[in-house]
Amino acid sequence: MPLTEAALLDALKSVVDPNTGRDLVSTKALKNLRIDGADVSFDVELGYPARTQIPALRQALIDAARRVPGVGNVSANLGVKIVAHAVQRGVQLLPGVKNIVAVASGKGGVGKSTTAVNLALALSAEGAQVGILDADIYGPSQPMMMGIDAKPDSHDGKTMEPLLNHGVQVMSIGFLVDADNPMIWRGPMVTQALEQLLRQTNWRDLDYLIVDMPPGTGDIALTLSQRVPLTGAVIVTTPQDIALLDAKKGLRMFEKVGVPILGIVENMAVHICSQCGHAEHIFGEGGGQRMAVQYGVDYLAALPLALSIRQHADSGRPSVVSEPEGEAAGIYRALARKVAVRIAAQAKDFSAKFPTITVSKDT
Repeated sequence: MPLTEAALLDALKSVVDPNTGRDLVSTKALKNLRIDGADVSFDVELGYPARTQIPALRQALIDAARRVPGVGNVSANLGVKIVAHAVQRGVQLLPGVKNIVAVASGKGGVGKSTTAVNLALALSAEGAQVGILDADIYGPSQPMMMGIDAKPDSHDGKTMEPLLNHGVQVMSIGFLVDADNPMIWRGPMVTQALEQLLRQTNWRDLDYLIVDMPPGTGDIALTLSQRVPLTGAVIVTTPQDIALLDAKKGLRMFEKVGVPILGIVENMAVHICSQCGHAEHIFGEGGGQRMAVQYGVDYLAALPLALSIRQHADSGRPSVVSEPEGEAAGIYRALARKVAVRIAAQAKDFSAKFPTITVSKDT
């Protein structure tokens, strides 16, 4: 019986993408299926970074193809193609950046910056080109968390080069001012400074730019959410009712300006005693999950209240790079994949395909 494409596709449908729950044939991720006698080859193109999962996925596909009678050698080429996705209406994409993700909380002190930096590092660890914009002018923390103590270079006197560590590009007002110098600026000055940090930084071919948003839903956060071309937002909260009150306001702010909510991260969800192993919900239990259900959004991750997460961030080597095989790093990598998969499922950006139309008036 001759080897047929239909038989192969049917066998390959049995392999389910662990991140989407769907097979790679129906989602059209599998491409260029070729049959040469008994030899079979095909490509798989994922729309999100998944470096740590690709070897197992490739082997599963090869095993599935080999179960078809008559199949000899199987060659499977798995790659990743991350594209730009749609943003708010009337906001143009940023040169050199495909997707921008806001990490917001509506409230300070819930671990937003720690989540942002580990999300960025996890996306990078999975194979993406990633940058971080520290948008908290009054309390920049990314220079310390990323272990960078330097000032950005400028080759033309007009734009700045992002600083680099752990494979991630970083820009922050903290690189430009003394760490002990308070930013006593009014809202318009802060907004202008953020616009400059965002648009006058030479971001280099980023798949994702993570924006560590300032706390609150005031003028600065609102202006950012309206002017920055955002692919989506991640809301960080603790289970505590007071934190949830402000997190809900942050979520509603993004909804009002047309920014998709990628999901909710519940930080400090549970504390495990390092001495006896007792689990205690210091800030309450299940608040983030209830909020996700209430607003119909994804519950992306629950992070423990762990001393090591804080220590790693303060040392300039966050958990994803300090303990890449640790529990926290695993949670952050799973979070990164969920965020990337959600983005990949959104509408693509087609603005670059349309020519610029100029209307002129004859005189």
